[in-house]
Amino acid sequence: MKAPQLPHYMLLTKEEPEVELSPANSGPTVASSVEQGLVEKGAEDLRSEQGECCNGIEHLELWGDAVKWGSEFRVNSSQVCCMACKKMCGGDGGPCLCNSWVFCGDRVACGPRFGECWLKRQKDALNPDRRDSGDRVMWTSGFVFGKREGIISLETEHGTLRIKLLPECAPHSVAYILELLALSHCAGCQIHRAESRGSFWNSEGNHIKDAPFGPPFALIQGTLGARGTIFQEIPKEFCPTIKRGSIAWVGSGPEFFISLANHKEWTKNTLFLALLSFKIWKFWIKLLNFQLNKNSGVTSMFLSWKNLFH
Repeated sequence: MKAPQLPHYMLLTKEEPEVELSPANSGPTVASSVEQGLVEKGAEDLRSEQGECCNGIEHLELWGDAVKWGSEFRVNSSQVCCMACKKMCGGDGGPCLCNSWVFCGDRVACGPRFGECWLKRQKDALNPDRRDSGDRVMWTSGFVFGKREGIISLETEHGTLRIKLLPECAPHSVAYILELLALSHCAGCQIHRAESRGSFWNSEGNHIKDAPFGPPFALIQGTLGARGTIFQEIPKEFCPTIKRGSIAWVGSGPEFFISLANHKEWTKNTLFLALLSFKIWKFWIKLLNFQLNKNSGVTSMFLSWKNLFH
């Protein structure tokens, strides 16, 4: 069976420890070092699936303090510029010396500046300083987060989801999430339904031999279309195999889903966004019970965002 036209993704780590949901309105929570390590492991697994991610957004110029001047540092591609920035992230989990980069790759438009690679540091990695954007802008820019950076929480009345953003894999998707983060409360963003694993997937999210692939499809669905904002379709970016915990756009968004099973039969229709940093099953069970108690197939849960690390 073909996958329903479902979202581009964020992914859950493979083997998280059992973590209790944070009660709603309990204030900000901090991800443990164990959780952060699992997030990074899951991210590396996904990167290896389609090679090292290092992508940016064309026609965007980020500002910020230069840690390496492009007038003295020229490279052949935006990917090489991105990798140079990533190499300035230490392996100790501390902040990256470079968390954004700007490259001039249009030979005609850039003229004598062709090949310039500016490595920069934003004061707030989740609120980058955008100098200019649009078709007339000759620059390509991107973000880079270290192990303890780019971790946000998605808060609902049923609990909190911790998410690790990976902008080098899906820069357009992460840029949209950062716009939502700046709103503080995402009015209009909702989780509206959940489907169980049924008897088609086991507790590890693996498909049971000879069983149908659904429905039910073992997923949570919702929308990240915020009221008062104009949503622009997200271009197709990173397309890994859908695994348990993946979050994806439906088509080009803003509808999304969180996969609670390993859907190897769904390919080439999704985009990788980020990783959830905690075990999602209790949240899922709570949501299913809520739907059953309400005798309704639709559950509205308004979402808000918090930055866990600066």
